[in-house]
Amino acid sequence: MKSGKIIGGLFGVLLPLGLVGVWRLQTHIDHQKSAVVLEEDQLSFRSGKMVKRLSLEYAPLMGAVYWTRVVQYFGEKHRLHQPNLDLLWPLLDITTILDPHLMPAYRFGSIFRSGHPPRGAGQPELAVQLLQRGIAANPDQWRLYQDLGNVYYFDAKDYTKASAAYAEGSKLPHAQLWMKVMAAKIAAEGESPETSYFLWQQVYETTSDSMVKQNALEHLRLMQVELDLRAVDQVGDEFEKRTGHRASHITELVAAGLLKGVPKDPEGYPYVLGEGGKAELNLDSPMLEKKLMAR
Repeated sequence: MKSGKIIGGLFGVLLPLGLVGVWRLQTHIDHQKSAVVLEEDQLSFRSGKMVKRLSLEYAPLMGAVYWTRVVQYFGEKHRLHQPNLDLLWPLLDITTILDPHLMPAYRFGSIFRSGHPPRGAGQPELAVQLLQRGIAANPDQWRLYQDLGNVYYFDAKDYTKASAAYAEGSKLPHAQLWMKVMAAKIAAEGESPETSYFLWQQVYETTSDSMVKQNALEHLRLMQVELDLRAVDQVGDEFEKRTGHRASHITELVAAGLLKGVPKDPEGYPYVLGEGGKAELNLDSPMLEKKLMAR
């Protein structure tokens, strides 16, 4: 009986010490820059279940600590242009095991996971897995269906599943009407510049993360280029119908009264007409490199 009390007492002492040890270790790691950017052997605990057992009732607090590590890790890798993101999934896995209701971990974590390099890890299948975990733990959160639809639409290019995700999310309380509209539009048309622009606009307007916001803004600018080029080509088609030949310079379209002036891209460079009279980005525009990198 006495030995049982001793063991129980030791157990009661060791558990808090273990929790303090985990906390101190993670705090130490977070304050060392090298621990953010270096590789796999620096993730001290890889089992989310084990960390949760050690954390006891402090699991949500530890989840917040690990989420901070995710943001630091991804941000520093992105800043240093380091493509190796091997720790991203283990960190997200532990974070969401510790706190299954931590919405930013699912929403921003899926963007970090699915985005095409160098903007992300380029693994939409793991982003889908993360979001499906989030939906299972938080079935009333329609925004998670929005994010799932975005991953299927932008990165996996699976328009059937994208449409289904938006449709399912549209059934939830407080879901915005556009979810249902997007489900129908994508089911009918697949990908289009207008749809892409609208979805990136939703990301831009609803995120509080500066990195995600900047990424969305860059995509919005690229989508604007696509819409501009298509609009100029439509004007070129009208010019050809009227004159019987294709314009070789964009000023011809202006002179014909079809354009009010020479349109410019988001960087302020005028669009040009290339081979066959098709609208193109100016060779001097920084948007050209961004457009090529986005392919």
